[in-house]
Amino acid sequence: MSTTDAETPRPAAQAQRLFTLPPGATEVLLLRHGSTVGTAEGEVFATSEDGHGDPHLSPDGEEQAVLLGERLAHEPIAKLFVTNLTRTHQTAARLMELTGLQPEVVADLREIHLGDWELGEYRVRIANRDPIIVRSFTEQRWDIIPGAERDEDFSARVRRGFDHVVAQAGPDTTVAAVVHGGVIAEMCRQATGSEPFAFLGADNTSINRFVVFPDGRVRLRSYNDTAHLDGLRAAQRSAGDADEEIV
Repeated sequence: MSTTDAETPRPAAQAQRLFTLPPGATEVLLLRHGSTVGTAEGEVFATSEDGHGDPHLSPDGEEQAVLLGERLAHEPIAKLFVTNLTRTHQTAARLMELTGLQPEVVADLREIHLGDWELGEYRVRIANRDPIIVRSFTEQRWDIIPGAERDEDFSARVRRGFDHVVAQAGPDTTVAAVVHGGVIAEMCRQATGSEPFAFLGADNTSINRFVVFPDGRVRLRSYNDTAHLDGLRAAQRSAGDADEEIV
């Protein structure tokens, strides 16, 4: 090494830094709705105009929604989206109250339609470990359920709804959409190339962050963030309440 080389200052190594949104990109927060009221064998949920089961939030779900809204109130969310199902509107209510955001309805982001098992029957079948449920999870397809929406159709409309949100958001923007567990799992699959049901089981009011680059690439940044529920869970454990089963 020459004397000149030894005396030449070297550029400082770049330290790792917190994430910042790349120029021209869009951040989309997909938020799962709060916990909904239960159903028992022989009971059915209320129905939306397009035939989807439309249960309201349970008292626990309402509390979850308040905690979610308070956590996100100070994030730079420019626009808010919901689906045409009541539970997403109720979940967005506290965030709307704190920020003044008025949501746009994106019906394409509604939950998978479960056909003959749509109005609460699915939950009963899950509890009873119905053989068709077992086969559905083994083969990782929804349309094994009688009359259910075709997986290919669901995938296409979820992406159509997601792309609409991105277009409405524009670049260099963060937006949030209150959606459903199946929708979150499908967008995670599309972003990561995973197995179809790999991300099925996102908790109620979980925050799931996606970055959409200017060239259309979608990256999953975080999945199932529920830090805002830590205090609620601790209180439930102290009271002896069981955690919700993940399926």
